[in-house]
Amino acid sequence: MLLVACGNKGNKGENITLSEAKNRLQNVNKALVDKDKELIDAYIERHKLQNVQNNGAGLFYLIWGETADSLIKNGDFVSLDYKITLLDGTLCYSSENSKPKEFVVGYGGVEAGLEMAMLLMRKGQRGKLILPPHLAHGLLGDNGKIPPRSIIVYDVRVKNVIAK
Repeated sequence: MLLVACGNKGNKGENITLSEAKNRLQNVNKALVDKDKELIDAYIERHKLQNVQNNGAGLFYLIWGETADSLIKNGDFVSLDYKITLLDGTLCYSSENSKPKEFVVGYGGVEAGLEMAMLLMRKGQRGKLILPPHLAHGLLGDNGKIPPRSIIVYDVRVKNVIAK
C-alpha cells in the first residue's frame, strides 16, 4: 500500500508506505516514552525518593503502611483521599478541596495508572504514584487543570474498600 501526503498546490507530497508510516509513528512514540521516563527519573532524584518501583507498563510507585487487609481486586469499590500534582508541584486536584475519589476498580472512569496501582494496595495504605501521560490523561489532558501530555503524581490513602 502507498500513502500520499496532501499539501498545497504545487507542493509535492512525500510518498511513503504504510509500513514506513507505522515505523515513524512507533519511533515518535518511543522517543516520547523515553523522554517521559527521563523526566520521571529526574523527579525521583530531585525528591530523593527511594525504592520506587516500576510495574513495567510505565507506572512508578511507592506504597507504605502495614495492614492485614487483602489486596484490592478488580470489582472492589474503593474510596481514596488523594492529591494530584504535576511534576513541578502544581496542585491540580485534591480531596481536601472536594470529596474522596470513589470508584469500582477495573471498570474505568479513572486513570489507567490509578487502577493499576489499586491492585497493588490494601485498605489503610498510602502511596505515591507517578503516571506518565499514556497512563494518565494522554495527549489531550483532562480539559481542566491537567495539561496535554502531562505526567501526574498521585498521593493517595486508601480509606475504604468494599469487596465485590
